[in-house]
Amino acid sequence: MRDIIMALVDVAAGRAKAQTVFKNINLVNVFTGEIYKTDVAVHDGYIAGIGEYTGAVELDMEGKYLAPGFMDGHVHIESSMVTPGEFARAVAARGTTAMVADPHEIANVKGITGIKYMLEGTENLPIDVYIMLPSCVPATPFENSGSVLKAEDLMEIINHPRVLGLGELMDFTNVIHNEKSIMNKIVLAKNANKFIDGHGPLLSGRDLNAYISAGVRTEHECTSAEEAKERLRLGMHVMLREGSAARNVIDLLPALNESSISRCMFCTDDRHPEDILIEGHIDNNIRLAINQGVNPVRAIQMATLNVARCYNMERVGAIAPGYKADMVVLNDLEDLEIYQVYKEGKLIAQEGKALFEIKSINDSKMRNSVNIKPLMEDCFSLTTEEQGLRVIGLQPHSLMTKDLWRNVNVVAGKYTTDDGKVLLKIAVIERHNATGNIGLGLVEGLGLKNGAIASTVAHDSHNIVVIGDSDLDMRIAAEHLQEIGGGIAIASEGSIIRSLPLPIGGLMSDIPLEQLQEQLEDMLDVAYNMGVSRDYDPFMTLAFLALPVIPELKVTDLGLFDVVNFRFTKIDEI
Repeated sequence: MRDIIMALVDVAAGRAKAQTVFKNINLVNVFTGEIYKTDVAVHDGYIAGIGEYTGAVELDMEGKYLAPGFMDGHVHIESSMVTPGEFARAVAARGTTAMVADPHEIANVKGITGIKYMLEGTENLPIDVYIMLPSCVPATPFENSGSVLKAEDLMEIINHPRVLGLGELMDFTNVIHNEKSIMNKIVLAKNANKFIDGHGPLLSGRDLNAYISAGVRTEHECTSAEEAKERLRLGMHVMLREGSAARNVIDLLPALNESSISRCMFCTDDRHPEDILIEGHIDNNIRLAINQGVNPVRAIQMATLNVARCYNMERVGAIAPGYKADMVVLNDLEDLEIYQVYKEGKLIAQEGKALFEIKSINDSKMRNSVNIKPLMEDCFSLTTEEQGLRVIGLQPHSLMTKDLWRNVNVVAGKYTTDDGKVLLKIAVIERHNATGNIGLGLVEGLGLKNGAIASTVAHDSHNIVVIGDSDLDMRIAAEHLQEIGGGIAIASEGSIIRSLPLPIGGLMSDIPLEQLQEQLEDMLDVAYNMGVSRDYDPFMTLAFLALPVIPELKVTDLGLFDVVNFRFTKIDEI
């Protein structure tokens, strides 16, 4: 390191030539909010100086914009349905040079072994992947996952150099009430001088104060400007999320002002392949903000410097002397068209194409993860004679659902409301230990007809979730997932008509993202042709209907769950 520092000083002082000088660029300065024409000297992977320099290689950037490499403040790589390396290849092409990943999806299936797989899979990539250790595996005591992680389990990797801290504290109720096991994890992180990410949708007042007092630093679940403002006033770092199911950037922008913007940053949380390839990654968040009138430099600041400062990342997130040369070359600041991406001074992507290959790693321990008890013909029967029933109401572009009360009619196994709305049956089947647990409910809004969709991607315990208007098709779809080792299946009229294998933990494929996206697009077309409303990505929507930490009504393998009151309920309970 001494030699690198001394070489940087020599270049910065003009005593030596830089390895590379970016000439004639418009520098995006996230410290001052300025854009100005200058040169940038890069040496040994670091920025040596800003100003007039000479180099062994001089690149005329013809007035293009040079910005820091983009950073995702919170992401679950597994939600892309591809391996960590393949994900890195896809997002690097969109300007991402660093991310903070929470591998709680694979951890819910494979425990510590799953986390180690993600650490190994993100080692030596041409982008930086930091890890937050999953804090809630399972997310709550109200579901069964493939693993249970306690503080002592996390102890062996809490001090890994790329582990920044404890991932999102979804079990906010137990945090507020000082429950012992969650406090053990909080203390573990604090004793190791690590950070703690939050997940407290709709928390307010004293409950929010109590939650933050436990050491929670960030929040990415805000859905309104008011919610974001309350957290900013209490000193939190707020992430503006633009995922595939939850799209909150535009709604949260009114919370920004000159004082608060330094504590706001962007994240994607969960992003599907199609959205990455078509809309982008963090560049999409920035673009949305700019299109809504946010100053382009401030929008870029939220995707760079603010993330680095939140997590105390040294010498990244800006273009300045001594900082890593993680940079994005932009053709413009309106459409945010990306020309080139550099990581530590090396060109890793150009004009939408990654310029590096990914080495495969051993994933044998991640396979064969679907283990269900044989399904009986009547396993999805709803046992109630009441006409008034609780129904899960979907909301477009939101992970939240409504707890609805509907008068329901049943004719030949089909459920409808008094005003003619079609209801679908939903089941969550425990798939890790063949317990035979099945939770049931009804869903309004999806629109699927004459069939069923099943998936092993079901946050966060990733049991099998299946929805449909035919018990037979639901059973066939669920059983097919065991045959293929996990994934997504669509059944209609007693047969499987499409399926997508996800053999790595039932969450990820081992094929390239572009190929996976083509298969998903075909499956989406099939789902939409079966009546699914185009307000929803049915696979992403289905994946969150089993998550009992996002209001209001969800289903786990143990039954129908009232998230607002944090208790199980019955379908006919008023």
